[in-house]
Amino acid sequence: MSSLFAKYDIPAPRYTSYPTVPYWESAPTHDQWIQHLKLSLKESTDSWSLYLHIPYCETLCTFCGCNNIITKDHNREEPYVNMVLKEWELYLNQVEELRQRPLKHLHLGGGTPTFLSPANLKRLLEPIINAVKLADHFEGSIEVDPRRTTREQLIVLKELGFNRISLGVQDFNFEVQRLVNRIQPFEITQKITTEARELGFTSVNFDLIYGMAKQTPETMKECVEKTILLRPDRIALYSFALVPWIKPAQRLFKDEDLPVGKQKRDLYELSRTMLLNAGYVEVGMDHFALPTDSLSIALKNKSLHRNFMGYTDQKTNVLLGLGVSSISESLYSFHQNEKVLASYQLKLDENQIPTHRGHVLTEEDKKRRAQILEFMTQGSVQLASDQENNAKEFLTEMLEDGLVKISDHQLILTDAGKPFLRNACLFFDERLKKVKPSTQVFSKSL
Repeated sequence: MSSLFAKYDIPAPRYTSYPTVPYWESAPTHDQWIQHLKLSLKESTDSWSLYLHIPYCETLCTFCGCNNIITKDHNREEPYVNMVLKEWELYLNQVEELRQRPLKHLHLGGGTPTFLSPANLKRLLEPIINAVKLADHFEGSIEVDPRRTTREQLIVLKELGFNRISLGVQDFNFEVQRLVNRIQPFEITQKITTEARELGFTSVNFDLIYGMAKQTPETMKECVEKTILLRPDRIALYSFALVPWIKPAQRLFKDEDLPVGKQKRDLYELSRTMLLNAGYVEVGMDHFALPTDSLSIALKNKSLHRNFMGYTDQKTNVLLGLGVSSISESLYSFHQNEKVLASYQLKLDENQIPTHRGHVLTEEDKKRRAQILEFMTQGSVQLASDQENNAKEFLTEMLEDGLVKISDHQLILTDAGKPFLRNACLFFDERLKKVKPSTQVFSKSL
């Protein structure tokens, strides 16, 4: 197996969208984007999802590749909440369908959403929730930093209908935490987990990372043992993505501190085995859930979905993103807000949707997008009549290595091929095959 990891550990997209962001072109105009939202909401028999990006963090975690702003100045909370609410009003005034269609999923990400005080969390969320119809099985979820989260914040969120919480954990080992500038004792994570459950949150997720500086099989085993002890409903076990061209701070630790190749993959395999033995179900790529969790149930019922927030059981055709750098998607296009706060604010001051870039989907894009989504969530996908021979040629090595198979005109991921899902998806990526990037823009696949 180690020889396979060496062969297939190549840069590859995570495919939270297709086309992937580096291949976006032909951004929708303002009128096109609004029309695409309206049409998608009218044509959809389902509801829609909303994402709010809170960029602020008090300290920099050097493993992080997110769009964030490092500050301890909490006077920035209120102006930012005002900006997001201004953007929300711009959309409400132009897309009446947002009021008519039920909101199925509301998620806060960052940055650190719990950078906001309880009062400002309520001031941000209450006008949004009051302006829409909530779906019967509405899910409110939030990413939290246990070091910056209080019981008072959790109480406000629960009162507003939130029922899922995702804790940034990464690792429990002190030395690993020190090297990534995130000292977070086990007791802090334990406290927030316990409080969330006491308050009635029905799903608790832990984010863990393997492949960080100074991680060893011994430290990883201890990390997973402590995770299992707290029994989160979901676990996202991510590969550390070394992307210094995006986040130069990742170069603060030495290359020799990082486990690579087989060393790195062994950390994942150890963790995966421990989680499976503890009763967790493997869901798609990098995700695990208890059999009773809705993510496992969605996998079993073939209703699993994937978008810019990763795997979810909340399948919708519209994801509207608010806040600096937020990404939205419709049936017809993608849209991203300005990534620089000053530019985001300037466009809002001019009563404009703060567009930075986007992509209008071609008919070919839509077909490939649908196939990648199905393959990433179901592990199999129907091949078009003109694809089968090309698949056999492009995926020759993966077929010979038993990682995928083709049967009854379907491409099927085998159990042995699960670690190589990203590699198999490359077959459907027509844009990447036509124009390979001249520099590295994607993290390695393993």
